[in-house]
Amino acid sequence: MKDTIKIGDHIIGSGRAFIIAEIGNNHNGSFDRAIQMIDQAAEMQADCVKFQMRHLDQLYRKKSIKKSGEDLGTEYVLDLLRKFELTVGEQEKLSDYCKEKGILYLCTPWDIKSAKVLETFNVPAYKVASADLTNIPLLNFLVKTKKPLILSTGMSTSEEIIYTADILTQKGAEFVLLHCNSTYPAPLHDINLNWMHELRKIHPLVGYSGHERGTNVTLAASTLGACIIERHFTLDRNMEGPDHAASLTFNEFQLMISGIREIEESKGNGGIRELSQGEMINRENLGKSLVASRNLKKGDILNENHIKVLSPGQGLSPQKYNDLLGRTLNHNMDEEDFFYPSDLSDHLIEPRAYKFDRPWGVPVRYHDFNEYNKKIKPDVWEFHLSYSDMELTLSDYFKEDFEADFVVHAPELFSGSHLMDLATPDKSYREISLRETQKVIDITRKLKKYFPQSKRPMIVANIGGFTMDAILPEEIIPSYYQQFSESLNELDLEGVELIPQTMAPFPWHFGGQRYQNIFVRIEEIIEWAEKLKLRMCFDVSHTQLTCNHYKLDFYDFAEKIAPYTAHLHLGDAKGLNGEGLQVGEGEIDFDHLGSILKEGCPNASFIPEIWQGHKNGGEGFWIAMDKLEGKI
Repeated sequence: MKDTIKIGDHIIGSGRAFIIAEIGNNHNGSFDRAIQMIDQAAEMQADCVKFQMRHLDQLYRKKSIKKSGEDLGTEYVLDLLRKFELTVGEQEKLSDYCKEKGILYLCTPWDIKSAKVLETFNVPAYKVASADLTNIPLLNFLVKTKKPLILSTGMSTSEEIIYTADILTQKGAEFVLLHCNSTYPAPLHDINLNWMHELRKIHPLVGYSGHERGTNVTLAASTLGACIIERHFTLDRNMEGPDHAASLTFNEFQLMISGIREIEESKGNGGIRELSQGEMINRENLGKSLVASRNLKKGDILNENHIKVLSPGQGLSPQKYNDLLGRTLNHNMDEEDFFYPSDLSDHLIEPRAYKFDRPWGVPVRYHDFNEYNKKIKPDVWEFHLSYSDMELTLSDYFKEDFEADFVVHAPELFSGSHLMDLATPDKSYREISLRETQKVIDITRKLKKYFPQSKRPMIVANIGGFTMDAILPEEIIPSYYQQFSESLNELDLEGVELIPQTMAPFPWHFGGQRYQNIFVRIEEIIEWAEKLKLRMCFDVSHTQLTCNHYKLDFYDFAEKIAPYTAHLHLGDAKGLNGEGLQVGEGEIDFDHLGSILKEGCPNASFIPEIWQGHKNGGEGFWIAMDKLEGKI
């Protein structure tokens, strides 16, 4: 039995709910109103609009149609149907209009004649009303179309649902069962949302068709894994007809869709509990570590008097306290130095002379540069500046000339909690970013004194273009690139080269996660790199996250960005937030990537950019370099 089916381009059961805006007869017989409702459904990003089609002579007894002794309920319904039914020609025009608007058209056939008409429209699936769950002749006809079926289960007993599901399964039909209470509006105490669990025992694909007031129950159905959500939609709840009272307005429907998408994003996939990027950042700052309680010497056998627990959480977890006891220390430690996982091993990871066919380097801060310089002689040093580093005196850290090139990584955060943004439309905010960026440029020019080999040092920058609440509409994004272009013209870049780095869609800045709008997608990067005569820093970890989010081919992206690449940040990645992972611990095939880079940017320099790679004397960097050697 399939646990996914396809309707149009939508995979039902993939974890993303297929959302149906049920118009039904809420157009009240007006073709123009139906068009207006399709427009609104497309605007609120429903996946589908659904109508209904009936041929009353095929649906009701002649006696009922002639009002010969039927009860008042049937008489009332028939009067409304006569008044509100659209013609076949109008339905066909609505189907064509949906194609123009990029939204699926579905329609519920209430009889076989209507189903035959809809077959000429080439609809991608059929919705079966609750009233027809037991209508075996209609179901037999629909099964023969080989189209997926969506069946509401209102007004039906569990035995009837099981019977129909068994028949459809035996016939090889693809179908979804929608939990439904066919009351308009449905009282909360009658909905029995937990019946979705029982439905799933009958058939794996289960959705929800709601007729309750408001959206809370529907959102709860989403948390229970509804693969299809169907709600009635109206322009005015006060209009004539039974469905309007249980229908959502445009604003309500839009908020419901937004809520469903947020729920889906937050559900994850269960499995192993892993730290998110934001949690890792906070753990580093707020967590606890095992540290030396005094100066220790190589050969000391560790006991309780040698170890204590202090923040921040940048060293060995306190849970490893007992594992440390009794171990022989393989290096000297100063008081309050962190213990690391390597202290639980007899193997000490140290750098060596690496061999690459392109310039290679490591990221450093001023304060650890001299320590690293004693251990390795790279082709290039990449200085990662913080806002406090910008106030330091260079001569306190650099006492001689060095035979290497260098790169500067501009701060993301400047003093006063000001995030760098050279692309913002906020003029006053951009002016602060310009002022601080110019300081970075001036510092870079001063650093050249100590690195005489450097001709035109690069400055890697996250140049901004982020938003707090959502990705910008596509039509606005060019204006952000244009603002950045103006910023470039206002900066004095004499003797240096500013290179933006490729960005992930959801960057983590100090203070939380944001939405990145520029230098993310490859077509835009190429367009604006050519317009602005820019070279790029290809951050492969960021780009893997971008490709995961937008479902792009990472290696195709790499081939396209390589000719514009002056510098590389190399680290692994996985999922949407797994950034800066150790090489080999994510999703990137570095052999494949390496072959692309050797062809497309053979002279581009690189550094390993591994999350917390500087810990324990750069241990994470040395591991990465070992793994990258011979690949890139």
